[in-house]
Amino acid sequence: MSRRFADRRAAGRALGERLRRDEPRDPVVLGLPRGGVILAAEVARALGAPLDVLVVRKLGLPWQPELAMGAIAAVGGTVETVRVEAVLVAAHVEPDVFDEVRARELAELRRRETAYRGDRPPVGLEGRDVVVVDDGLATGATMRAAVVAVRRQEPDRIIVAVPIGSPTACAALAPEVDVLVCLDAPFSFRAVGQGYADFSATSDEEVRAALALPRPL
Repeated sequence: MSRRFADRRAAGRALGERLRRDEPRDPVVLGLPRGGVILAAEVARALGAPLDVLVVRKLGLPWQPELAMGAIAAVGGTVETVRVEAVLVAAHVEPDVFDEVRARELAELRRRETAYRGDRPPVGLEGRDVVVVDDGLATGATMRAAVVAVRRQEPDRIIVAVPIGSPTACAALAPEVDVLVCLDAPFSFRAVGQGYADFSATSDEEVRAALALPRPL
């Protein structure tokens, strides 16, 4: 039977307990907004690590926005783009359509970075173990973009941590990171929300509140 968490905070505490066993070296915890930041705050507390936000935006098909044809992620001034070639080919997406969606989502990404972080600079990642947290993996496109962006900053290791994920997405992502922690990858996976009793939407205010808590440097 699949594991079910009460809410994102409970899932974050479970991840934190699991990650402590790996003893990450000089860790930094990055949460993918919105929901992933709530989990990441619990992970950072468990590890005694600084917390930051890594804003990622899915690039959805214009006529089917929930289906990712790609994703973008930014760390500092670097923006990385990941394309889901199978979707692009199957949907016959023209390059100008992809570029238009990317430009719109990049503007929203920058808006959210400012809204969440304010004038606080990003936490340095070079030479550290970076733990990237989200509330689940469905297609894995947004997490792949996050990993590419983090890799550019030359961390020691990249650890991806999620409470639930599609077995297919987890298997595809595992070779791209140093450690993948997925507490539950059910064969009956349908959506991330099935792993939670309470999967209500996370607000921008909740993200800002989590990021404002004092953290170690």
